[in-house]
Amino acid sequence: MNKTKLILAVSSLFLASAFTAHAQYGFGPEVGDWELTLGGNGSTNKDFDNSGGGIGASLGYFLTDSFEVSLRQSVNYSNGSSSDSDWDGSTFVAIDQHFGTDNLRPFIGLNFGGLYGDTTSDTWAAGIEGGLKLYVKEKTFVFALINYAWTFNDSDGATDNFDDGAILWSLGVGFNF
Repeated sequence: MNKTKLILAVSSLFLASAFTAHAQYGFGPEVGDWELTLGGNGSTNKDFDNSGGGIGASLGYFLTDSFEVSLRQSVNYSNGSSSDSDWDGSTFVAIDQHFGTDNLRPFIGLNFGGLYGDTTSDTWAAGIEGGLKLYVKEKTFVFALINYAWTFNDSDGATDNFDDGAILWSLGVGFNF
């Protein structure tokens, strides 16, 4: 009988402390937090017959607990049609809306920036994006991001080139601070 009461008391204390710890332990950013991501990325045309890969990094700032503005930089390598290798880069500004308050955070957003390098004419690009962040610690996460981007040199090209866009993806790790 005493063992039963002891087990119930210890179990109750354990559950109470677990719920209290969960309430105090929040995942994700807070308003004013910065975010740094590092990852590998890739791209392919919409027909999946021309692709490349590279590395990327981003620095973001949370205007609210769920709305982020970020600057992304990537450097990409591809084996072009010639025997030489080609290097390209991109610089984008993005805005993302995150959903949820637990450790799994989906997000959607828009981006705008430039593409440049050996295999592309220097041009503007815009995109729609979505992704998922899985917080493995309070301020540390792994992420997946997919983006459909299209290039243009003027406002007419922005609408005309939408059907000729490319799919870009990135996987990596990130930190809020």
